[in-house]
Amino acid sequence: MSAANPYRGEAALSLAGRELVLRPSFGALVAAEEELGPLFALVERAARGELRLAELAGLFWHCLADRQDLSREAFGDAVLALGLAAAAAPLRVLLRQILGGEP
Repeated sequence: MSAANPYRGEAALSLAGRELVLRPSFGALVAAEEELGPLFALVERAARGELRLAELAGLFWHCLADRQDLSREAFGDAVLALGLAAAAAPLRVLLRQILGGEP
């Protein structure tokens, strides 16, 4: 897998010894919105510190450029093991992309 390209709005996620790419494409964000509700509300919850772990993992899951051999459950467990502090940087990139659009 290639490295995340910040010029495309992508974020890198180091998870369970792998470097994964989060790509907030239109299709990925539509799928995330179908599961998690309106993206603007998700951004507002994140700004208030009220984003739930399931929402964070769900947004990341839908934005994964290549799921490889990951199951959703294993991915969620790996996000939990990573910790919220380490997940904050890629989350900021995705939220910035949701709000600002194309870089």
